Amino acid sequence: QVSVLYFARSAELAGLRCETLSVPQEVTSLQLWEEIVKVHPRLAVIRDQVVFAVRQEYVLLGDQLLVLQPGDEVAIIPPISGG
Repeated sequence: QVSVLYFARSAELAGLRCETLSVPQEVTSLQLWEEIVKVHPRLAVIRDQVVFAVRQEYVLLGDQLLVLQPGDEVAIIPPISGG
């Protein structure tokens, strides 16, 4: 189980700021995203813009293998606009 934190638009789409999810211990970043989208299908619209932070390190969606430990923190960080 990992703690998933949602920020900005991802929090709006998921309808919450954090939750605990059960995910495979070894998973690619893209598979992890797909697991989260199964729970919150509305997040699919930001797929091409989102970045993960796993244990406070940025991870792009793709084939990168993540080895998750119980209690790890996964942050969903959508694009941040500013001016």
